[in-house]
Amino acid sequence: MGTDRASRIAWLAGLALLIVAPFIGLYPIFMMKALCFAIFACAFNLLLGYTGLLSFGHAAYLGAAAYGTGWLIKSAGWSPELGVLAGTLFAAAIGLLVGLIAIRRQGIYFAMITLALAQMAYFFSLQTPRFTGGEDGIQAVPRGKFLGLISLADDRVLYWLVAAIVMGGLLLIYR
Repeated sequence: MGTDRASRIAWLAGLALLIVAPFIGLYPIFMMKALCFAIFACAFNLLLGYTGLLSFGHAAYLGAAAYGTGWLIKSAGWSPELGVLAGTLFAAAIGLLVGLIAIRRQGIYFAMITLALAQMAYFFSLQTPRFTGGEDGIQAVPRGKFLGLISLADDRVLYWLVAAIVMGGLLLIYR
């Protein structure tokens, strides 16, 4: 019973921080990055904590989703919603391919295969500046409008959107 109470208090404290963060001087961009890394950590915990599989590929999937989204929005002119959805599907497809290769092994062998494939993704991103921007990454990705209605040009508006998506993701992971 104590664990349930402590868990609820932690959730409420986190929710309170999300709500007051933009009003107490915390930079929205910093908070958005923290929220993205929170989802990253939860996904890592989902794999390592529940299956015991140590994967070094998570950064590659995060990068694939980010690069896919950024490239589609900037170069192909996609809307933010479609870009994020396609970027997520792109990362999931890469995760599926890596999983098909790596899942046949366990323990240190699984970890080493995911590390090798993550390093391949890293070097690919550096060696293909036409697609990835090389060491500089993709710059000046337009934010556009969410659902064609809400401008994402303001950092606080984008923060609230990211916070809502992260909360939905956390609820999905912890169900």
